[in-house]
Amino acid sequence: MLVQNGVVGDSRVQKEAESAAAAGWEVFLLGRATGRAEEWELGGAAVRLVQVGRVFDRRRHEVRRAWLRSPLAYPPGPLKDYRRKQVRAWRADLETLRAGRASAGRGTAALLPRRAAVTAARGWVGLRARATDRLDAKRAKATGLPERVAGAFWQRVLGDRAWRRLDPALWDLELGFGPVVDALEPDLIHANDFQMLGVGARAKVRAAARGRDVKLVWDVHEFLPGLKPWKDHPWWRPAQLAHEREHAPHADAVVTVSEPLADLLVAEHGLARRPAVVMNAPDTDGLAEAEDVPDLRELCGVEKDTPLMVYSGAPLEQRGIHTMVEALPALPNVHAVLMLSRHHWKYVRDLVARGEELGVAGRLHLLPHLPYRQVVPFVAAADIGVNPVLHHQNHEISLHTKIFDYSHARLPLVVSDVRTVAETVRATGQGEVFRAGDTADFVRAVEAVLADPDRYREAYEGRVPLEEWTWRRQAETLTGVYAGLIGPAPVAVGAAA
Repeated sequence: MLVQNGVVGDSRVQKEAESAAAAGWEVFLLGRATGRAEEWELGGAAVRLVQVGRVFDRRRHEVRRAWLRSPLAYPPGPLKDYRRKQVRAWRADLETLRAGRASAGRGTAALLPRRAAVTAARGWVGLRARATDRLDAKRAKATGLPERVAGAFWQRVLGDRAWRRLDPALWDLELGFGPVVDALEPDLIHANDFQMLGVGARAKVRAAARGRDVKLVWDVHEFLPGLKPWKDHPWWRPAQLAHEREHAPHADAVVTVSEPLADLLVAEHGLARRPAVVMNAPDTDGLAEAEDVPDLRELCGVEKDTPLMVYSGAPLEQRGIHTMVEALPALPNVHAVLMLSRHHWKYVRDLVARGEELGVAGRLHLLPHLPYRQVVPFVAAADIGVNPVLHHQNHEISLHTKIFDYSHARLPLVVSDVRTVAETVRATGQGEVFRAGDTADFVRAVEAVLADPDRYREAYEGRVPLEEWTWRRQAETLTGVYAGLIGPAPVAVGAAA
């Protein structure tokens, strides 16, 4: 099983690995290390974090000197910074000599030639450094004419193979993960999302050349054409799309997170077989015991009757978390809990700063994200579960993990009007829907829920399909896909990577 992250915090891949191991397969879950390589056991699956280099973060033309385009620019590498610091050292030395001569009552006229030389060097180095910075900026954003021509040329000439030129960083994943996968000799490879698809597909091809029939399962978490780019570079999206198109035909089966996304994948890739839907629902059979779960209200320092709304998820601007913060002044008795990973990210710091500006910092509680087995019993102490995501294609086409968590905690919901979530909440009656990004409408929805919370909780007595929204049901689908490709699970025989 392959995933392009550090495994910790990715509840979907953790549950997939544990379920496959519980079914009888030998499972290796390979993730990406941010530092040293690590290994541990996860519910019978062996987790390994693989070190991946960053050799290809810069494209080939970015490590070449631009003699014709910008002859004054320094070559790629440390020379620009070295020369800037060298001039600073010369100036410091000159100032020391001047001070020494002045304190000794000696004139500084003798230093004039040297001062002129340092001044000239400073101007020359500054000129070349500015030329280098302009060149680097154009290369980094691909805004220059050579970059625009090159991008169009490689896509026209190479077609779906153009990702090799447009985003060679994908090769770093291959060089890191490929040898590890080959050494494991798996019977089945489960590749999570679009970048690991290529690693899995190439490993399948190499295995076939050695006479081994390896099956490839492609697990699609998001619709790539509608995904916000991970890198601020115009070549990133066409590179990922080309990479996905090249390797998608190698998949023996496709699984995904929702029916609408399955429809899009069939249309995008002409899949002969519809993807199986495996939602990222909670593992209700393995929820943490109450004594092992922190007390939400105790951590926030609030009483049981204090209105508390909670958000649990990634701290991304497109998730609309700022709507909750902006609403707090209009909800004077309500506290907001943000269960977020990566508190050091700028967006999180901005949320905290905005809370201070609005005078609501005392009612804004920033907490770390918990292990997935603790989330449901932890958030159950809140009064409202919030899903304030903004309108983006991938937000429109699936029920988000937090919706399942809030539902099993039997929380009334306040959700934005992204299509699938809004349709579900309106149909079940388990919450209120507000216009995404509209603070006033968010306030209305919160006040409506707090005015009659029992009305929304009653939906959990039959209208919300809680049994379907369990990992046990989803795991049956996933292991069924595996069995359809490689046969029933053996007992500690074979491998799934």
